[in-house]
Formats: sequence, structure tokens, C-alpha cells
Amino acid sequence: MTQAPILYRGMDRATLAREYDARASVPSFDAEYARYVAGSEAVQREHRRIADIVYDAASGETLDIYPAEPGAPLFLWIHGGYWRASSKDDNAFVVPGLKAQGLAVAVMNYTLAPQASLDEIVRQTRTALAFLHRERARYDVGAIAVGGSSAGGHLTAMLLAGGWHAAYGMPGDVIEVALDLSGLHDLEPLRHVEVNDWLGLDDASIARNSPIRHVPIRSRTALISAVGGLETSEFRRQTTDFAATWAAAGHRGDTVAMPRHNHFDIALSLGDRGSILAAAVASALGRQMT
Repeated sequence: MTQAPILYRGMDRATLAREYDARASVPSFDAEYARYVAGSEAVQREHRRIADIVYDAASGETLDIYPAEPGAPLFLWIHGGYWRASSKDDNAFVVPGLKAQGLAVAVMNYTLAPQASLDEIVRQTRTALAFLHRERARYDVGAIAVGGSSAGGHLTAMLLAGGWHAAYGMPGDVIEVALDLSGLHDLEPLRHVEVNDWLGLDDASIARNSPIRHVPIRSRTALISAVGGLETSEFRRQTTDFAATWAAAGHRGDTVAMPRHNHFDIALSLGDRGSILAAAVASALGRQMT
């Protein structure tokens, strides 16, 4: 019998498919996602929302802001879904835990793959950050933090890359704190799994969009990393490798252990008013601003 070719870190295609199949890592993805939807619907009923703000004229994409006290820090949440699924309307569930820590929250949409390339999705995410920075006074917010899970963790890490800010009309030190949950930081293995059916990655796009290759020389952002203990070994490695690379560059970072969480409920925990992840963001913001 011919042995399957090894494609990445000693793994063949079938092994990589298992490692990067987030939905198969939980007993029921539908049940997990139903909790996202129910939590988000409750937030939209119970919290004041400034809805459907167009942040990017080119794409028409929008975000929602859930205000807090005047001058409160603003946390931008970037949803996951392997860049091809989900929306801001299904991701409002993060609001209660963050607002309990005194933060305003913005939840953004981006054009999903394959309608948009990964380059375009990254551009939209950076445009959203630039918009919020530019409009701080209009929405009466202070320091900016960002965060996301899975594909949203990847996009969060792409916001931390160096060298792109000037083209978007803002300084490089806009982000005070970043929360990176189960992010994808090295895209090389994704070219071998189903995800590439809608991303169409090649050498150049992998190089441009793998944030572990673009850790800046200087950064004042505090990175908070977390991954569920019940996630696959590759999702855990992707998070720990990026955190280690960030620290090796001399940047500030902390890791929050989430041993009992899976790939989906780690993000859902932000909706708890006693969320340890939300508390970690608030604590890091306080340290950054002193």
C-alpha cells in the first residue's frame, strides 16, 4: 500500500483535514451555533445599538456599536466562520461580558469568501479599524481594543502586523489590547484542506496573509491569547506559536488558559458577565493606559 504523502509538519491530507475541521471537533455544531444566535438576539433586544453603520464605502460593509459610558474604551469584535460564514447579527453575544467591564462594543461584518478574497477581507477589517479610530469623537469612545475567534483571530492578528497603517491614515499604535482566540496564524496548512476551496490560497497570498510572518519590530499592543483545551492539536499549536513569536519580538502578551472550552464556546464565554476573557481585556487596558 502506498503511503499518503506528507504535506505539513508530518501530516498527510487526511490528518490535516481532521485537525482543521472545527465543526467536527464538537458533538453538534448546530447546537453550538444556536447558542450564538440566541445570545445575539437577546443582546439586540436588551442593549442599545447603533446599527448598520457603513464603515467602508467601497464595499458597503457595516458594523454595529453597542455604547457604554461616554469616553469608554471600544472593543471591536471580528467574527469567525472560516472567512465564509457568520455575521455581526449572530455575534452580538459577546456584548454583555465586555460591557460589564465598562467597554463599548463594535461588531463588524465583512464580505464573505468566496465572494471576497482574503486580501479584500483583510482590507475591510483594517478599514473598519481606521473608521473607528477616525470617528472616536463622534461615538464618544476612548482607547481601542480588538478581538476575534478562529478566522476572526486571524484577522485580529493581521491588524497587529506592521507597515500598513499609514496607507489607512492612522498611526501604528492605535490598538491598545488585542484578544486572539483560536486564531489561524500560519496559513500554509490550509492550502491542503477544504478551506482552500473558497480561499484559493497560493504561495503569495499565504505569505501576505499569514500574520506569524508579519509580527512588527515594535508594538505597544498587549496581546491576550487563548485557545480551548478541547480544540484540535493544530488549533492549539497555532495559538501558542503566535503567542511565542509575539513574546520573542519583545512585545507584551498574556495567555489565558481555557482548558474546558471548545472551538466555539470559548468565544461564547465573552457573553458571560463574569467572563475571565473580558476581565483580562479590561485589566490589560488599565495597565496600558497607566
